[in-house]
Amino acid sequence: MSDELLTSLLRDVSRSFYLTLRVLPRAVRRQVAIAYLLARTTDTVADTELVPVESRLEALSALRRRIMGEAGVALPFSQWRHGPPADPEQVLLTRCDESLQLLESVEETDRWRIRDVLKTIISGQELDLTRFAGATAQRIVTLESPPDLDDYAYRVAGCVGEFWTKICRAHLFPQAPIDDESLLDKGVRFGKGLQLVNILRDLPRDLRNGRCYIPRQSLVAANLAPESLLLPETAAHFRPVYDQFLDIAEQHLAAGWEYTEMLPRAQMRLRLGCAWPLLIGARTLRLLRKENMLDPVRRIKVSRREVHFLRLRSVVLYPWPSAWNGQFRKIQPTP
Repeated sequence: MSDELLTSLLRDVSRSFYLTLRVLPRAVRRQVAIAYLLARTTDTVADTELVPVESRLEALSALRRRIMGEAGVALPFSQWRHGPPADPEQVLLTRCDESLQLLESVEETDRWRIRDVLKTIISGQELDLTRFAGATAQRIVTLESPPDLDDYAYRVAGCVGEFWTKICRAHLFPQAPIDDESLLDKGVRFGKGLQLVNILRDLPRDLRNGRCYIPRQSLVAANLAPESLLLPETAAHFRPVYDQFLDIAEQHLAAGWEYTEMLPRAQMRLRLGCAWPLLIGARTLRLLRKENMLDPVRRIKVSRREVHFLRLRSVVLYPWPSAWNGQFRKIQPTP
């Protein structure tokens, strides 16, 4: 069995996270890579639209049982032909058994940490599939309330902050004098913030798939219907509602930066691995405040050149704590 799955395949399915993964300390890199590889596999199962929702739910349930070590039945993914054999997401499915074997290669405590976070992630994916079953651009389904959005963000990303914190605490700085309760809370908010950035950025695409993550209660309060968000000219009317969720995302990312600052300064690799997605997320929020968030043609994202600059600058500034900390404040959206 090759660790190629943790290198070239992870690079192919998520170049951004792969760069973060490569900078992590060796003591936690393998465990985080395995968790992410399996999370990308379950995400691919949930998103494979050529397969009926019922079959995807059954496959997720079977995969969850395998991850938890509860069943040894063969998984059906070799029959899920939704792309060429060399397509990275197709490889994730056809080599799923190898990924599960990698899970068995880590020590028992870490294996249970990985299983715990994946169980929560899969619950969010199952909830999403059930909630949006039958949704189309002509029949848009919305979340009901802001707490529903917060719950979803926790299930698919906030729990990752918990996992990340626990595994890094155990392996990298077990004796450091840190307020664990505060660190865990900020770790959860870190994950939620990154997920909200993705949700707010991907709104036009999700709407055309019949999914609206902006809660119905928030839209009704502004006299808006989810169908009206398909029209780019609705942006001005929608802007106050949208900005409320940008504010929440910004506050979560700020908590994520506080999380990064709580980590021991000797953990440079870990702090950089946290800083990079936060800096990119903050920059994305700034763009979302200026651009038409409902435009389906122009996807709002930070350019590769700027991503490279943000990463390079964070490394250069690291020896100077004040300047390093100030880079996040400078990139936050202007109120």
